[in-house]
Amino acid sequence: MNKPLSINTPRLHQHIQALAQIGKLGETGVCRLALSKEDREGVDLVRSWMEEAGMTTRIDAFANLIGVWKGRNPELPVLMLGSHVDSQPYGGRFDGAIGVLGAIEAVQTMAEQGIVPERDVEVVAFCDEEGCRFNKGLFGVRGMTGKLEPDELERTDKNGVTRRQALLEFGVDPAEQAGYAFQAGRVGTFLELHIEQGPVLEAMDLPIGIVSGISGPLWLTVEMTGFAGHAGSVPMGMRRDALVGAAKIIVALNELASREPGAPTVGTVGSLQVFPDSRNIIPEKVAFTVDLRDIDLSRRQVLEQELFAALERVADEHGLAYTVREDTNSEPRYCADWIKRTMREEAEGMGIAPPPELMSGPFHDSLAMSYVCDYGMIFVRCLAGISHNPKEFSSPEDIALGTELLYRTARRIALQE
Repeated sequence: MNKPLSINTPRLHQHIQALAQIGKLGETGVCRLALSKEDREGVDLVRSWMEEAGMTTRIDAFANLIGVWKGRNPELPVLMLGSHVDSQPYGGRFDGAIGVLGAIEAVQTMAEQGIVPERDVEVVAFCDEEGCRFNKGLFGVRGMTGKLEPDELERTDKNGVTRRQALLEFGVDPAEQAGYAFQAGRVGTFLELHIEQGPVLEAMDLPIGIVSGISGPLWLTVEMTGFAGHAGSVPMGMRRDALVGAAKIIVALNELASREPGAPTVGTVGSLQVFPDSRNIIPEKVAFTVDLRDIDLSRRQVLEQELFAALERVADEHGLAYTVREDTNSEPRYCADWIKRTMREEAEGMGIAPPPELMSGPFHDSLAMSYVCDYGMIFVRCLAGISHNPKEFSSPEDIALGTELLYRTARRIALQE
């Protein structure tokens, strides 16, 4: 039988609903693109809740919102909790948001119970986890951990706005990034609560799960170039149609990712740009994204090699040139065994069914944090596994259970000397 929860479930639900009104899309969706005015409005609201919970707050040069709850010994490595509040352009209310709001609730519950942590506890709403606006995600967490690439601030969105300009419009000065260096060992543990974004927990009829690891994502941007011509007069055998070439690569990626039945490999082309984009002109240039993920790095690398071989073959067949830009390349990262064990023990104390261990196909801020500290994640069941969609839904009851497990795990770690 489930034991009574320590967290304030109505307050948590109210915060989720209030944040969902910012950038509201239709009845249930949200659009809070990174560094947009909606994103800033959401960050400001979340900041007010951090301060109500007793944290001191700041926004750093990477536009990360950071709330600090002071512990007895500031020399001990920090316990960090968090996620993100930016969204996809056609997103849902829960992706990222419950990880930030659940973390605030965990800290506020500890404070209300009179608990004084041994170490500082930080709650972070990381900037631009999604990566949809500038086609490269995890910006804030990579900035915080010193992993940004040289051209990050010059990347542009679809309207030609650079990330540098967007940061300035958001209200932070990117020039301050130049003097920043991540202090190794400052953060000891990172915990993240997130909706599953998959159907496994629902199929098992279980509210929460413990994450075992995150698949390694490979993001590419491919540009194929042919030659434009009149759609009515150039014979089929004489065409250099870039869109036909791109279509063959898209199909090849789908076949490669589907080849091994039961494997967790996934491959997606989610964005396509055609030039000159006219119905009666043969496409001269096509740019498209590739998203290839697998928990098995060696298998993903084999598929990557085969994809490049397909690119070469198709380009030769259709007289095309091509370029490939690597946007993200990460190996799979596994959660710390001691954190998973702590979560299992705390779940038992809640009187719930033992949470299963699940792999995460999507990447999260935890992926970047895994390179600087031990990390653990809690998944919350979501309806039909739907995410990055206004129909995304997790019940208040399931979110409350996930937040309670986050609170109990965080409390235990925060009190360790």
